[in-house]
Amino acid sequence: MNGNRSDNPMAGAQFLTSAADLRGLPAEEAPEVAFAGRSNAGKSSAINAMCGRRNLARISKTPGRTQLLNFFTLGEGLLVDLPGYGFARVPPRVRAAWQRMVEGYLTGRPQLRGVVLMMDVRHPLTEFDAQLLDWGGGVGLAFHVLLTKADKLSRNQQIKTLREVQKALPAHGVQLFSATRQIGVADARMRVARWLESNRL
Repeated sequence: MNGNRSDNPMAGAQFLTSAADLRGLPAEEAPEVAFAGRSNAGKSSAINAMCGRRNLARISKTPGRTQLLNFFTLGEGLLVDLPGYGFARVPPRVRAAWQRMVEGYLTGRPQLRGVVLMMDVRHPLTEFDAQLLDWGGGVGLAFHVLLTKADKLSRNQQIKTLREVQKALPAHGVQLFSATRQIGVADARMRVARWLESNRL
C-alpha cells in the first residue's frame, strides 16, 4: 500500500487508545471522523487502505469481535473505529451494551464531523444500515457511504448497485470502494480529510 505523506492525507495515523465504555473516551477536543458498519463489511480493511497501512486497524475473521471504540490520531484530528453492528451470534446483552455505547458516542461528541458508513456492495442497505441512517439523520449526523468489496462484482453490477443506493440516499455521498483493488480509496481519503479540516459541527 502506498502510504506516502505527499499523496495520502491519511498517512501518519497512529493508534491512540481503546474505550470499553463512554468513560474511557479520550479528552481531546480535536475534530473526529467515525467509521461504522455492519460486522464483516470490511471496515478495518477500509481504514487500513485509506491510511496506507496494513495493520493499523486490526482485522478479525470472526464477525462481531471488535467490542471497543478504537481511536487513532491523524494530524490535529482523530479517527474512530466503532464496533460493528448486526452480528446475530453476539449475546443480546452485549449487543445492547454496544448500542448504548455507540449511540452515546455519536450523540455526545460535539467534535464529531462525520461518519463513514461501510456497506458490503453485495448486501447494501440492510435493516441495520437503514436504522443507523434514520437515527443519525434525526440527530444531525453527516454520512458518507462506502460500498465496500466492490471488486467482488462485475463493473456493470457495481454501477447498477451504486445508482440504486444513490437513489435511495440522495442526501448522502455514496461511492464504490475496494481495499483490495484500491477502488475509490483516494476519494474516500479526501472526504475524511475535508471533514477533519472543517471547523463546522
